[in-house]
Amino acid sequence: MDPIILIMIIAFAGPIVGSVIGVMRKPSFVYVCCMLCFAAGVMLAISFLELIPESIHLASPSTSVVGLICGALLMYGLDRLLPHLHPSLCSQEHGCNLQRSSVYLIVGIFLHNFPEGMAIASGAVASLKASIIIALAIAIHNIPEGICTSASYYHASGNRFVAFLLSSTTAIPILVGFFLARSVFEAIDPQVVGFLIAATAGLMIYITVDELIPNSCAGENHQTIFSFMAGVVLVMLLQLV
Repeated sequence: MDPIILIMIIAFAGPIVGSVIGVMRKPSFVYVCCMLCFAAGVMLAISFLELIPESIHLASPSTSVVGLICGALLMYGLDRLLPHLHPSLCSQEHGCNLQRSSVYLIVGIFLHNFPEGMAIASGAVASLKASIIIALAIAIHNIPEGICTSASYYHASGNRFVAFLLSSTTAIPILVGFFLARSVFEAIDPQVVGFLIAATAGLMIYITVDELIPNSCAGENHQTIFSFMAGVVLVMLLQLV
Protein backbone atom coordinates (compact mmCIF):
# COMPACT_ATOMS: atom_id res chain seq x y z
CA MET A 1 0.00 0.00 0.00
CA ASP A 2 1.13 3.53 -0.79
CA PRO A 3 2.51 5.03 2.46
CA ILE A 4 0.63 8.28 1.82
CA ILE A 5 -2.67 6.40 1.54
CA LEU A 6 -1.87 4.52 4.78
CA ILE A 7 -1.15 7.80 6.59
CA MET A 8 -4.44 9.32 5.45
CA ILE A 9 -6.43 6.20 6.39
CA ILE A 10 -4.98 6.37 9.91
CA ALA A 11 -5.72 10.07 10.32
CA PHE A 12 -9.17 9.84 8.69
CA ALA A 13 -10.19 6.88 10.87
CA GLY A 14 -10.23 8.91 14.11
CA PRO A 15 -13.35 11.03 13.49
CA ILE A 16 -15.14 8.13 11.76
CA VAL A 17 -14.55 5.63 14.59
CA GLY A 18 -15.45 8.21 17.23
CA SER A 19 -18.63 9.16 15.37
CA VAL A 20 -19.73 5.51 15.16
CA ILE A 21 -19.17 4.98 18.89
CA GLY A 22 -21.08 8.16 19.73
CA VAL A 23 -24.27 7.05 17.96
CA MET A 24 -24.26 3.36 18.87
CA ARG A 25 -26.80 3.97 21.63
CA LYS A 26 -29.06 6.77 22.84
CA PRO A 27 -26.90 8.58 25.41
CA SER A 28 -28.27 9.94 28.68
CA PHE A 29 -28.13 13.64 29.45
CA VAL A 30 -25.50 13.05 32.15
CA TYR A 31 -23.42 11.08 29.66
CA VAL A 32 -23.59 13.91 27.13
CA CYS A 33 -22.64 16.46 29.80
CA CYS A 34 -19.60 14.34 30.65
CA MET A 35 -18.69 14.05 26.98
CA LEU A 36 -19.00 17.80 26.48
CA CYS A 37 -16.78 18.43 29.50
CA PHE A 38 -14.31 15.84 28.24
CA ALA A 39 -14.26 17.68 24.93
CA ALA A 40 -13.71 20.94 26.81
CA GLY A 41 -10.66 19.46 28.51
CA VAL A 42 -9.31 18.13 25.22
CA MET A 43 -9.87 21.41 23.36
CA LEU A 44 -8.37 23.64 26.05
CA ALA A 45 -5.37 21.35 26.51
CA ILE A 46 -4.76 21.15 22.76
CA SER A 47 -5.03 24.93 22.48
CA PHE A 48 -2.60 25.73 25.30
CA LEU A 49 -0.23 22.78 25.06
CA GLU A 50 -0.03 22.28 21.29
CA LEU A 51 -1.55 24.97 19.09
CA ILE A 52 -0.38 28.17 20.80
CA PRO A 53 3.22 26.96 21.38
CA GLU A 54 3.38 25.72 17.77
CA SER A 55 2.05 29.07 16.54
CA ILE A 56 4.72 30.97 18.50
CA HIS A 57 7.39 28.58 17.21
CA LEU A 58 6.36 29.00 13.57
CA ALA A 59 5.67 32.73 13.68
CA SER A 60 6.09 34.98 16.72
CA PRO A 61 4.30 35.81 19.99
CA SER A 62 2.74 38.90 18.42
CA THR A 63 1.43 36.96 15.41
CA SER A 64 0.08 34.30 17.75
CA VAL A 65 -1.74 36.92 19.83
CA VAL A 66 -3.33 38.49 16.73
CA GLY A 67 -4.39 35.07 15.44
CA LEU A 68 -5.82 34.10 18.82
CA ILE A 69 -7.91 37.29 18.98
CA CYS A 70 -9.10 36.94 15.38
CA GLY A 71 -10.20 33.35 15.97
CA ALA A 72 -12.17 34.34 19.08
CA LEU A 73 -13.73 37.32 17.28
CA LEU A 74 -14.78 35.07 14.40
CA MET A 75 -16.55 32.73 16.80
CA TYR A 76 -18.10 35.71 18.58
CA GLY A 77 -19.47 36.87 15.23
CA LEU A 78 -21.08 33.47 14.67
CA ASP A 79 -22.42 33.64 18.21
CA ARG A 80 -24.10 36.96 17.43
CA LEU A 81 -25.51 35.68 14.15
CA LEU A 82 -26.93 32.64 15.94
CA PRO A 83 -28.23 34.10 19.23
CA HIS A 84 -29.07 31.56 21.91
CA LEU A 85 -29.86 31.16 25.58
CA HIS A 86 -27.38 29.70 28.01
CA PRO A 87 -28.52 26.85 30.28
CA SER A 88 -28.90 29.16 33.29
CA LEU A 89 -31.53 31.11 31.35
CA CYS A 90 -33.16 28.13 29.65
CA SER A 91 -32.85 25.28 32.11
CA GLN A 92 -35.80 23.34 30.69
CA GLU A 93 -34.54 23.38 27.12
CA HIS A 94 -31.48 21.18 27.43
CA GLY A 95 -31.99 19.68 23.96
CA CYS A 96 -31.92 23.10 22.31
CA ASN A 97 -28.78 24.15 24.12
CA LEU A 98 -27.04 20.86 23.53
CA GLN A 99 -27.85 20.90 19.83
CA ARG A 100 -26.39 24.37 19.38
CA SER A 101 -23.37 23.41 21.47
CA SER A 102 -22.82 20.29 19.40
CA VAL A 103 -22.99 22.34 16.17
CA TYR A 104 -20.45 24.81 17.55
CA LEU A 105 -18.29 21.89 18.61
CA ILE A 106 -18.43 20.40 15.11
CA VAL A 107 -17.52 23.78 13.57
CA GLY A 108 -14.61 24.24 15.96
CA ILE A 109 -13.20 20.76 15.42
CA PHE A 110 -13.79 21.05 11.66
CA LEU A 111 -11.60 24.17 11.57
CA HIS A 112 -9.14 22.69 14.04
CA ASN A 113 -8.55 19.64 11.85
CA PHE A 114 -7.23 21.67 8.91
CA PRO A 115 -3.90 22.51 10.60
CA GLU A 116 -3.78 18.89 11.79
CA GLY A 117 -3.67 17.83 8.15
CA MET A 118 -0.91 20.37 7.61
CA ALA A 119 0.97 18.93 10.59
CA ILE A 120 0.83 15.46 9.04
CA ALA A 121 2.15 16.90 5.78
CA SER A 122 5.03 18.60 7.59
CA GLY A 123 5.94 15.25 9.09
CA ALA A 124 5.86 13.70 5.63
CA VAL A 125 8.39 16.29 4.45
CA ALA A 126 10.74 15.22 7.26
CA SER A 127 10.31 11.44 7.10
CA LEU A 128 7.69 8.75 6.59
CA LYS A 129 8.07 7.57 10.19
CA ALA A 130 7.46 11.05 11.59
CA SER A 131 4.34 11.44 9.46
CA ILE A 132 2.90 8.11 10.62
CA ILE A 133 3.52 8.99 14.29
CA ILE A 134 1.79 12.36 13.87
CA ALA A 135 -1.12 10.70 12.05
CA LEU A 136 -1.51 8.13 14.85
CA ALA A 137 -1.47 10.82 17.53
CA ILE A 138 -4.07 12.87 15.66
CA ALA A 139 -6.27 9.81 15.11
CA ILE A 140 -6.14 8.93 18.81
CA HIS A 141 -7.33 12.30 20.03
CA ASN A 142 -9.87 12.61 17.19
CA ILE A 143 -11.72 9.52 18.45
CA PRO A 144 -13.02 11.15 21.67
CA GLU A 145 -13.76 14.31 19.71
CA GLY A 146 -15.88 12.25 17.30
CA ILE A 147 -17.68 10.62 20.22
CA CYS A 148 -18.43 14.02 21.76
CA THR A 149 -19.75 15.60 18.57
CA SER A 150 -21.89 12.69 17.38
CA ALA A 151 -23.23 11.76 20.83
CA SER A 152 -24.23 15.31 21.76
CA TYR A 153 -25.94 15.98 18.41
CA TYR A 154 -27.67 12.58 18.50
CA HIS A 155 -28.92 13.27 22.01
CA ALA A 156 -30.31 16.66 20.96
CA SER A 157 -31.81 15.72 17.57
CA GLY A 158 -32.55 12.01 17.92
CA ASN A 159 -31.29 11.45 14.37
CA ARG A 160 -28.53 8.84 14.42
CA PHE A 161 -27.55 9.07 10.74
CA VAL A 162 -27.37 12.87 10.58
CA ALA A 163 -25.36 12.93 13.82
CA PHE A 164 -22.87 10.42 12.39
CA LEU A 165 -22.70 12.25 9.06
CA LEU A 166 -22.12 15.71 10.55
CA SER A 167 -19.53 14.44 12.99
CA SER A 168 -17.72 12.47 10.29
CA THR A 169 -17.32 15.58 8.13
CA THR A 170 -14.69 16.81 10.60
CA ALA A 171 -12.32 14.37 8.86
CA ILE A 172 -12.57 16.28 5.56
CA PRO A 173 -10.31 19.23 6.51
CA ILE A 174 -7.61 16.77 7.54
CA LEU A 175 -7.44 15.58 3.94
CA VAL A 176 -7.67 19.12 2.57
CA GLY A 177 -4.96 20.43 4.91
CA PHE A 178 -2.69 17.50 4.16
CA PHE A 179 -2.85 17.66 0.38
CA LEU A 180 -2.77 21.45 0.25
CA ALA A 181 0.25 21.68 2.55
CA ARG A 182 1.99 18.74 0.83
CA SER A 183 1.65 20.34 -2.60
CA VAL A 184 2.80 23.85 -1.65
CA PHE A 185 4.49 23.29 1.72
CA GLU A 186 7.74 24.98 0.85
CA ALA A 187 5.90 28.06 -0.46
CA ILE A 188 3.79 28.60 2.69
CA ASP A 189 5.01 31.46 4.84
CA PRO A 190 5.53 30.19 8.42
CA GLN A 191 3.99 33.45 9.65
CA VAL A 192 0.73 32.58 7.88
CA VAL A 193 0.72 29.03 9.22
CA GLY A 194 1.39 30.33 12.73
CA PHE A 195 -1.45 32.82 12.42
CA LEU A 196 -3.91 30.14 11.27
CA ILE A 197 -2.95 27.78 14.08
CA ALA A 198 -3.38 30.54 16.68
CA ALA A 199 -6.76 31.50 15.17
CA THR A 200 -7.85 27.89 15.52
CA ALA A 201 -6.84 27.98 19.19
CA GLY A 202 -8.89 31.17 19.64
CA LEU A 203 -11.93 29.47 18.14
CA MET A 204 -11.58 26.44 20.38
CA ILE A 205 -11.06 28.46 23.56
CA TYR A 206 -14.14 30.59 22.81
CA ILE A 207 -16.29 27.52 22.11
CA THR A 208 -15.08 25.80 25.26
CA VAL A 209 -15.63 28.71 27.64
CA ASP A 210 -18.84 30.04 26.10
CA GLU A 211 -20.58 26.78 25.24
CA LEU A 212 -19.08 23.49 26.34
CA ILE A 213 -18.34 24.20 30.00
CA PRO A 214 -21.66 26.03 30.74
CA ASN A 215 -23.73 23.33 29.04
CA SER A 216 -21.82 20.47 30.65
CA CYS A 217 -22.38 22.08 34.04
CA ALA A 218 -26.12 22.15 33.33
CA GLY A 219 -26.20 18.50 34.35
CA GLU A 220 -25.19 19.46 37.91
CA ASN A 221 -23.10 16.31 38.19
CA HIS A 222 -19.59 16.22 39.68
CA GLN A 223 -18.63 13.54 37.18
CA THR A 224 -18.12 16.34 34.66
CA ILE A 225 -15.12 17.61 36.64
CA PHE A 226 -13.35 14.28 36.27
CA SER A 227 -14.39 14.13 32.61
CA PHE A 228 -12.71 17.50 32.07
CA MET A 229 -9.55 16.29 33.81
CA ALA A 230 -9.57 13.12 31.71
CA GLY A 231 -9.59 15.23 28.54
CA VAL A 232 -6.62 17.28 29.76
CA VAL A 233 -4.70 14.17 30.82
CA LEU A 234 -5.34 12.50 27.44
CA VAL A 235 -3.72 15.39 25.58
CA MET A 236 -0.81 15.45 28.04
CA LEU A 237 -0.23 11.74 27.46
CA LEU A 238 -0.23 12.33 23.71
CA GLN A 239 2.80 14.57 24.26
CA LEU A 240 4.70 11.33 24.98
CA VAL A 241 3.88 9.86 21.57
